[in-house]
Amino acid sequence: MKNELAARPEPVAFEPKQSAVIVVDMQNGYCSPGGYFSHLGVDLSPFERVVNAISQLVTKARQAGMQIVWLQNGWDPQLKEAGGPHSVNQRKGNSLRLMRERSDLRGKLLTKGGWDYAIVDALKPDAADIIVPKPRYSGFAGTALDSMLRSRRIETLLVCGVATNVCVESTIRDAFFKEYFPVLIRDACYQAGPEFIQDATIYNVEKFFGWTASVEDVAQACQHAEAA
Repeated sequence: MKNELAARPEPVAFEPKQSAVIVVDMQNGYCSPGGYFSHLGVDLSPFERVVNAISQLVTKARQAGMQIVWLQNGWDPQLKEAGGPHSVNQRKGNSLRLMRERSDLRGKLLTKGGWDYAIVDALKPDAADIIVPKPRYSGFAGTALDSMLRSRRIETLLVCGVATNVCVESTIRDAFFKEYFPVLIRDACYQAGPEFIQDATIYNVEKFFGWTASVEDVAQACQHAEAA
């Protein structure tokens, strides 16, 4: 019988070796002063709290034998991966629009090889972790994430990172559509926008697309699995 994770709105079956932590876009552009989100006016004050929560989550997950996956959003310097001139991504992508409008930002926002694209120094992937570059909001759109997870018999995804209401929620929705069991880690992510946006995503996930839990909930589930 499988262990359980004390999630909302009800517990969900949980086996560490059939689970993965998906860390979404913890990059300088989304998390650090002077990065892409700074130019949008996103409140970065939750950053330290969320980094600490993700660090705790990843540490506990590694100890339990879970796979860690880091998603990294952005494009090549020539923006070929961002889509052609008629791409909706080019039309709606705020970072792409900013680089078109401001010559001083061209080639700097979420561009592979640059500071904005890099994962923040406070979080360092381990050699056993998987890093998945992604050109769109969802970690499943145009990437090998699905095949990497299925080849490892992963069923449950613990999803955290930024932004809760954009790339995190998009990844969770696609995970649901692909028959994974997605769990949003509430205290290990933050939103782009006012606080009610965070609450809205939590509601959406719990009501329609999966479950939510805390870092402590995951730690307790891992401890119970080790004792079983």
